[in-house]
Amino acid sequence: MINFNFGLCHANGRVQQWSVVVASAIALSLGSCTSNPASNSSESAPAQSSPVAVTDQLQVVTTFLPITQFTKAVAGERAQVTQLLPTNVGPHDYQAKPEDAQKLSQADVLVQNGLEMEEFLEDLVKNANNANLKVIDSSQGVKTIAAEAIAGHDHDHEHEAEAEEKQAEAGHEHGEFNPHIWLDPKRAIQQVENIRDGLIAADPSGKETYTANAAAFIKQLQDLDAETAKMLQPYTGKTFVAFHDFAPYFAQSYNLKASFLVDVPEENPSPQDVKRITDEVKESNLKTILTEPQAGESAFSALAKDLNVKISTFNPLETGSSEALQPEYYLTVMRQNAKSLVTAFGGSTQSVLPVWAPGSIAIVPPRVGARF
Repeated sequence: MINFNFGLCHANGRVQQWSVVVASAIALSLGSCTSNPASNSSESAPAQSSPVAVTDQLQVVTTFLPITQFTKAVAGERAQVTQLLPTNVGPHDYQAKPEDAQKLSQADVLVQNGLEMEEFLEDLVKNANNANLKVIDSSQGVKTIAAEAIAGHDHDHEHEAEAEEKQAEAGHEHGEFNPHIWLDPKRAIQQVENIRDGLIAADPSGKETYTANAAAFIKQLQDLDAETAKMLQPYTGKTFVAFHDFAPYFAQSYNLKASFLVDVPEENPSPQDVKRITDEVKESNLKTILTEPQAGESAFSALAKDLNVKISTFNPLETGSSEALQPEYYLTVMRQNAKSLVTAFGGSTQSVLPVWAPGSIAIVPPRVGARF
């Protein structure tokens, strides 16, 4: 007995898989995906000897890494999850291509972070012309932080105008609320719940699977949150300064204070940007600079040497390798981020109560071009 799988076209262009159990070989004419069969196309194929089983898998498109990680955790094997952006390109750098609209035209569900993180989606969805596409906004109901309320917005007006002009040229700036909610495990749980509910609405027969998968991942997120809170508790009220604004939700969640210098990193930080970082480090007695994995230490080694500070890493999870698509990657990286923060504060991740060393930390920008 041999099993063959043939892709037959669904009404909306999506492929259905038909499993055929073979008893003997016959000639089978294979039609095209149009309403008119192609009479001249035929090839040898097995005959059907039992009822055909349809396994019509839900087609889900996600935007960037954390949204893919959360969606894969909920969907499991029940749905086909495809990320729209290349794994090494963040939402701020993404340039839509015609084939991306084609992906959406064939999808059942689109999952996004929301909060204007994916500004490119509006035109892309419109061009896809898929009236049946269901969009899940994972930020729905999540408690947000207003952009203007975040420390770091109090630049002088001249610099603020310059920054806004650069952001406009780059084609992106954050909206009314900071969008980086996925960096707080508590809010990530809400995102997972939103994704679960959205997938159930799109595929009601998968409710049991989606509910069970979501519950399992939420338990892992709760464990992550508890571990992180315990690890960072000795540093309550301490400040770290980010070059840009990905850190406020993480800081708020663990009773830290986060500040930043610019909303979105520029292609080429100006001398004024460098001076502002230098002044902030000196005035706050910062001890460690946290770069991001997309940038090597070389970009900031001179600055760190001049200021007599160390260099460490904090990963905002917007880009990565193909391995970063998996849910476990989120858990691993967030644990490493917490450890990096403890080390930067002067503590030890090996002890139950890390030893406090005075000083805060600064998170400086990645290599220019990788914006978060």
